[in-house]
Amino acid sequence: MSRILTNIFILFFLFTNQLIAQENIMILKLKDGDVKIELFEDVAPNHVKRIKELADSGQYDNVVFHRVIDGFMAQTGDVKFGNSGSDDFDLRRAGMGGSDLPDLKQEFSSVPHERGTLSMARSSDPDSANSQFFICFKPASFLDRQYTVFGKVLEGMELVDKIKRGDESNNGSVSDPDKIISFKSQ
Repeated sequence: MSRILTNIFILFFLFTNQLIAQENIMILKLKDGDVKIELFEDVAPNHVKRIKELADSGQYDNVVFHRVIDGFMAQTGDVKFGNSGSDDFDLRRAGMGGSDLPDLKQEFSSVPHERGTLSMARSSDPDSANSQFFICFKPASFLDRQYTVFGKVLEGMELVDKIKRGDESNNGSVSDPDKIISFKSQ
């Protein structure tokens, strides 16, 4: 009898673990295809909750990559001014807005900023992240423990590499930028 209970417990644990893992997988649809992303709920629970809330409500759909610096990162997520399908869209102001939700307290960790890392953008105030985030093209260790890492690209980084780059003399601002087609839980 105890062997049966042990097997049931193991199966339950494996099933539950698999459900939790699937719950933290997101699909970022870009012009060239789908990017599979894992969210780090154990590292940045409040940031992951925010990303899921905004993504699953469609707020990231049609949001432009307003700042893209070759060899560094692609920034997006301004759901206020960066949504190309919204009446509030203003490319000159993209990067200055966020969601209607309150800013988040930082959740800095020892997770490094590597190629494919997703991290929250913020102002000089460490507790000012809201909706904007960036994806690193290359390692950026100078950002470690200063920005909240909340996920990583699992598949499709070659598609992220195709995002239109910005003008380096203008802090990476992009004219006629690429956009997120959709961002949803798997």
